[in-house]
Amino acid sequence: MKIRDRIKELRRVKASELRPNPYNWRTHPAGQRDALRGLLAEIGYAGALLARELPDGALELIDGHLRAETTPDAEVPVLVLDLDEDEAKKLLAVHDPLAAMADANDDALAELLASVETENDALAAMLEKMSGGADAIGQNTGATTGSEIEVPDAYQVVVECRDEDQQREVYDRMTAEGFECRLLTL
Repeated sequence: MKIRDRIKELRRVKASELRPNPYNWRTHPAGQRDALRGLLAEIGYAGALLARELPDGALELIDGHLRAETTPDAEVPVLVLDLDEDEAKKLLAVHDPLAAMADANDDALAELLASVETENDALAAMLEKMSGGADAIGQNTGATTGSEIEVPDAYQVVVECRDEDQQREVYDRMTAEGFECRLLTL
């Protein structure tokens, strides 16, 4: 099997200049946001965001939306990929679920967690949750255990725009006001 290298280059780009992918399906709860802030504070950037270059030269995210949102004024490492829109959609759809398919070696995880220290409360909470083993890491296998789960209330507003430019203007305005927004094209 011949495997293509789709990485064109590594660029450092101001995070706010990266376009969110309109097909991004991931949401990020407060605990994840807090843990990421803690990790960025203690370690910094240790992995590149993934993006593809659009015909107008802009970079559209494939992976790294939360990191870009969390540090909009930072220059972040971005791997620019040679992907068309359909390939980018495919990667967006499977990137995180593919990583989540990995199994955990509970003994190795316990040994690793015993050696990790943090002063960040959100990271400490995440590590504590992980110390329960592979089931506590946040993997979602789709299996149900028969127990009920509580789904938090979510209040949303859908704004219909006349075109993509107006959609971008509304998105930029709302995120600047501190609202968590996602771009959707139906």
